[in-house]
Amino acid sequence: MDTIGLIVMVVVIAAVIFGVIGYIKTQRALVDMDEKCKNALSQIQVQLNSRWDALLALAKAATSYAQHEAETLAATIAARRGVEIRTAADVNEQQDAFSEVLSRLMAVNESYPELKASGLYEKTMSSINSYEENVRMARMIYNDTITRFNRYVRQWPSSMVASQLHFGEREYLTMDDKQKKDMPELFN
Repeated sequence: MDTIGLIVMVVVIAAVIFGVIGYIKTQRALVDMDEKCKNALSQIQVQLNSRWDALLALAKAATSYAQHEAETLAATIAARRGVEIRTAADVNEQQDAFSEVLSRLMAVNESYPELKASGLYEKTMSSINSYEENVRMARMIYNDTITRFNRYVRQWPSSMVASQLHFGEREYLTMDDKQKKDMPELFN
């Protein structure tokens, strides 16, 4: 084998090795980002469950004032709390359900001013506000994580590896005008 043939063979082998290393690094980066996306979504679920727990405490506080309504709300809350979050649509569905239940609890509150005056009610509303802020922050972290993931999935050359390994863009969390309008003011 002559010198030129040997050089060509070394260059080809080096190119293949660098290509394989690049492919492996890209696959590992995609898996890492995918796990971060799943983790961010899981953090939202934790915050949503905490928020549902606080709402359940509020429904229980209202039980002595409006027995039937509070029991109905408690059953609804218990059913919603166990829902697993897998997509951005699931988060939005939970947000809609939470807004609906909170609105119904606010109606009970308006009907029973002595409930609003109770210390338990005020403490629970404060914790709901806190959890609401935690959910908002978790949503922002999720969207930031998704932005990095989607950018990596769409940019060349990582887009070639992503398509071969079936990594696709993820859906962002959004809040539509209906959700904004339906979200009641917690302290009136």
